[in-house]
Amino acid sequence: YTKLKGLNRVDLSRNQLSGDIPVSIGGLKDLATLSLARNHFYGLVPKSFSSLIRLESLDLPSNNLSGEIPKSMEALSYLKQLNVSHNRLEGVIPIKGPFKNISAQSFFENYALCGPPGLQVPPCKEDNSKGSKNATLLVLKYTLPSIISNALITIVFNLQLERAFRSFDSECEVLWNVRHQDLTKITSSCCNPDSKVLVLEFMLNGSLEKWLCSHNYFLDILERLNIMIDVRLALEYLHHDHSSTPVIHCDLKPRNILLDENMVAHHSQSLGHLDCQIYYLFIICFMMSYPFDLSKPKNGEYGLEGMISAKGDVYSYGVLLMETFTRKKPTNELFTGEISLRDWVRESLPRALSDVVDANLVREEQVFSPKMNCLLSIMHSALDCCMESPEQRASTKVAAEKLKKIRVKFLDDAAASS
Repeated sequence: YTKLKGLNRVDLSRNQLSGDIPVSIGGLKDLATLSLARNHFYGLVPKSFSSLIRLESLDLPSNNLSGEIPKSMEALSYLKQLNVSHNRLEGVIPIKGPFKNISAQSFFENYALCGPPGLQVPPCKEDNSKGSKNATLLVLKYTLPSIISNALITIVFNLQLERAFRSFDSECEVLWNVRHQDLTKITSSCCNPDSKVLVLEFMLNGSLEKWLCSHNYFLDILERLNIMIDVRLALEYLHHDHSSTPVIHCDLKPRNILLDENMVAHHSQSLGHLDCQIYYLFIICFMMSYPFDLSKPKNGEYGLEGMISAKGDVYSYGVLLMETFTRKKPTNELFTGEISLRDWVRESLPRALSDVVDANLVREEQVFSPKMNCLLSIMHSALDCCMESPEQRASTKVAAEKLKKIRVKFLDDAAASS
């Protein structure tokens, strides 16, 4: 680019370009428009962009860019249009200079951006790491107890129910004895006449619900598939490998799937009774062990007889699969009266698959056919789990192997078409 210093406009969008964005682009002092959208660029947003003093439009969506948005870009006084959506950016969004007038849509579907509420991203956490050791201890001494106190108020209020007291000890015994890489570990517990508390392992990336329900987070097909395989393996352990007596989860939903720093999924149970922010904002996580209302089976999990069994978890897993890849909750306003999420998906296959899956998964033209084939296989697998008769549903072992094969085929097909 050093020999093209007079360039005013560069549009390389919708190609299959990959690699780092060249730092030398910063030498194009007269550049007013730069579009690298819908490619396969990865790495950081070059700090040299701050040298593009005449830049008016910067378009970088739908790549795999990571790291932070350079704060030095606040100096680009002519910048009027910026789009970095659908990447893997994280950190603080600059707020000065041209960023004052940039809309929230410009930052959608990134890994972990934070900033002011107007940008529809989570607020940034204050960095206290530079404070003294004493200051840190003071924060823990006075802030953490208030957090615990607030959590306990919720628990105590709900635990007035006699059934909860009776079941807590027995449920604790089961949870303490399960050990699997895809199950959330219990690190401690506290029992007294007024409250029952479980302390769970901290999960850095929060819940699957957070990633599915917010426009500020995005999971691609492979990430979602990996999470669903993790969930399936945990179910297989609970149903078949834990002991001679199967452990039935009975509450399988995105809020109870927690993601660690490596985006590995871990089952948790019944976190829905607490503020959904608690377990991923703070290092201590509380779980109320409230007995599930199984007297009225929902969505046909337990068949016409309503018998509680592992097949009920299989049904719930099928619904979870659909929810993960359609980004539609079973309680969505679309599903009223006789139509359910399962019916909606079943009636749309195979011709209208693109109408039901999350549009963000197939927005790229690259490897479109492998993606659609993969999604079709996933939806068929989900429907197999949601058969009316529990006896006709696939076992957790069979379904886990099927998903692994779907993943292998998708990777092979994607590699062959790229």
